[in-house]
This record gives sequence, structure tokens and C-alpha cells, in this order.
Amino acid sequence: MKAILIGFMGSGKTTVGQLLAEQLKTKHIDLDNLIVEEAGESISEIFAKHGEAYFRKLEQQILSKALKLPGILSTGGGTPTISANVSMLLANKAPIIWLETSNQATINHLKNDTSRPLIKDLDQEGLLKLKNQRSEQYEKIADLTIKTDCLTPLQIMLQIKDWLLRKDL
Repeated sequence: MKAILIGFMGSGKTTVGQLLAEQLKTKHIDLDNLIVEEAGESISEIFAKHGEAYFRKLEQQILSKALKLPGILSTGGGTPTISANVSMLLANKAPIIWLETSNQATINHLKNDTSRPLIKDLDQEGLLKLKNQRSEQYEKIADLTIKTDCLTPLQIMLQIKDWLLRKDL
């Protein structure tokens, strides 16, 4: 694993991960996509049929497999909130990069998104409370934090790429 991207829902982990993998000529691994492939159901369906506890157990199993693959890993927003997942992420030795978004940017990105089961029943206050709780955990494990609000996905990717290249020197 060359790098692991973490951050709240809508922070750009998948988009930036794809761009970074392309630049570094490696694979992009999206944890949520792997979960969907493994389960044969969308994440919303998994939550509706089986609940969050089942989803988190499945996520943990698939994360363990994903971390053994080469490439750039984009995690789910809640992945680093589970202690077993944090242990696996930190044990991997790949740098963990937090794509940090402001509250307003998060609201703008997610205001019309009905595909995310954890936020569909949250009002703006509940959404920001969840984001702030998760941000504490992201901050604890991140090797690099990039504030994304005024940057394009390409600019974010270039910052990460430059940082990774300097780190390897």
C-alpha cells in the first residue's frame, strides 16, 4: 500500500485516490466498492437489511484483505472510527492522509445526497456532530492533513504526490 486516504463523507477520497493512483501508476482501491462487490448489495441495502454492526464487521474483514494489496486505498468515512480498523491501518505502515473539509463544505457536498445511510436521517446539526466526532479520530492517526476547501481534486492529488515523493527520498 502506497497511501491510505481517510476523511468524512464527501471529502473527495475516491476522486483524489483515483487521480493519485493514476499519477503513481498503481491501483486505486475503494473500500466501499470492495464491500459492495463482496456483499452483492449496495451499502444502503446492507445497512437496511443487516444494520450497521454487520456492515462494520464486513468492512473490517475486507479492510484486512485490502491492506495487503498494492496501491492507494480510499477508506469509508467511518472506517477509522473502529479501533480494530485503526490498529490495522496503523500497522500497515503506509502513510495515512486525512482530507479535511470545513463544516460548510461538508454541508454543501452532502445536502442532496440520499445514498448515505448514516446521514439520511440527520439534520445539519446531527451531521456536523458526527463529522466533528470523526475528525478527532482522523486527526489522531493522520500522517498528513490536507485542508481541501479551496483546492481542486487535482491540486489535492499533487500535494499528496509531492509529499509522498519527498517522504521517499
